[in-house]
Amino acid sequence: MKIRPDVLRTYQSVHTWTGITTSLLLFIAFFAGALTMFKPQIEQWASPSNLAATPVSEQRIDQLISQVTQEQDKAREGFNIDFSEDGAALSWFVQGGGRGLRLNDKLAFASLDNDKQLVVQQAPSNELGNLIDQLHRTAGIIGKVGHEDLGVLILGVAAALYFIALISGVIILLPTLVKQLFALRQHKGANRLWLDSHNLVGVVSLPFHLLIAWTAVVFAFHDPMYDGLSVVYGDKPLFEPRARGTITYNLDQLPSMAEYQKQLTALAPDHRIDKFEFSGLNTPNPSLAAYLSANDRMQRGGYFDIIYLHPFTQEVAYSTVTSSEQDAYAPIVNSFFSLHFGNYAGNYGRWMYFTMGLLGAFLFYSGNLLWLEKRREKHNEQRKATKIMAALTIGVCLGSMLGIAIAMLASKWLYFFDVQLNQGYMWSYYATFALAIGYSFYRGAARSAIHLLYMLTLVCLAIPATSLITFIIASAPNWSSTEPGNLMVEVIAVVFAFVFWRAANKAKSRAYFGERNSIWAINLPQNKGLESAIAGSTS
Repeated sequence: MKIRPDVLRTYQSVHTWTGITTSLLLFIAFFAGALTMFKPQIEQWASPSNLAATPVSEQRIDQLISQVTQEQDKAREGFNIDFSEDGAALSWFVQGGGRGLRLNDKLAFASLDNDKQLVVQQAPSNELGNLIDQLHRTAGIIGKVGHEDLGVLILGVAAALYFIALISGVIILLPTLVKQLFALRQHKGANRLWLDSHNLVGVVSLPFHLLIAWTAVVFAFHDPMYDGLSVVYGDKPLFEPRARGTITYNLDQLPSMAEYQKQLTALAPDHRIDKFEFSGLNTPNPSLAAYLSANDRMQRGGYFDIIYLHPFTQEVAYSTVTSSEQDAYAPIVNSFFSLHFGNYAGNYGRWMYFTMGLLGAFLFYSGNLLWLEKRREKHNEQRKATKIMAALTIGVCLGSMLGIAIAMLASKWLYFFDVQLNQGYMWSYYATFALAIGYSFYRGAARSAIHLLYMLTLVCLAIPATSLITFIIASAPNWSSTEPGNLMVEVIAVVFAFVFWRAANKAKSRAYFGERNSIWAINLPQNKGLESAIAGSTS
């Protein structure tokens, strides 16, 4: 296929500038997004099992609820029931509560001892999973515009530009697509290999990236879209307002958990019941949010569908479970969420999205490296702007990964000290991120890339090492290190450590023995002994 050279140059310029202006934000969003595919496993891994609700049999859960609501004032406002193979576990917020990243929430857990006496303990809610999810949604940008996160809106704009970069990138490749797509030309130098890898990842994963870009724009700007529809609908509301209640019920009138389960099984026979969230029980507008999951269904939430019930009358207020009674738009809306979250294919889909998310992060990182080298070749020198962008690329990309790794490493050590757990996570991430950027500017892109990659290797190895240490220390909180989900987190950390170690060695080899005029070169006085030592360490 032939395209005029001037047209190709135009699309190349569009691809370059839409990519370079959004790549750093999208790198953070994609790397964190890949990790959120296993958010429940990360939360379980970070939370001590002895500081969580102990399941009781489903036959005893109603007795436990009755005792707790009689003795605990906060529980009378609302409580949570988590279902598992071992039974049902009861908890409630004694401080805070609600959705999203909340740093000061404190939970209480209840169980019954052998004498059927109530046992209550408290612990801060562990928000490590929500922190990573927040980084995915906002790229770590703090602040709000109205009720919406500023980072979400900025990422929405970045996603729109990213969509343009994808289309323009494909147009650039069309003339040579068939002949060069799978050609990884290592013998033509590092830059050519980076370019071939960048093109291959971009084309092979194109449907995934188009899907993520489009859905991210919808998520970011759905409120302005609805506001725009008010021009069409006028004073008529787009959604039916929820009817306000007038009756305050007595907690003794709550149905049994078995009755809720029976109704929900009839409403969603293909789903598994995971959790009940009761709220506003002492008000005229109580609510029960029932979380249900299914591995082979498109689900509205990242890991679940939700059915909202009136907890006393069991009347259904709202449901995300697709049914024949819903209008034609409900399955379309659900598909936007499900295709973005990757929850429609069970664990296979999660691993696929995890891999594609990491490849997406590589796409943005490699795009920046290619741009930096091209700028250097074009001007035949390393300009100040190029050095700044190189330092920023290394600092932001490696700093965000190191920040997440440090936060995960800190998760178990923070329990040994009298500090606010979730504040510790925030300080760990943002301080590490800022220091990495500062170090990149201070030491330069080439040196800081090597050092930060080795640092990432050590931190990732320290994650399973910490789990081993806490297992040995008798006074340490009890983390169930042998649980399959917990072991998966440790194994992935080791795999990341190996990848970062290999990348550090490659970066060091290129810095000392690659092209001398490259932005990634480190020029030292001639020293054969030093060169021999470096060659040995990178072999």
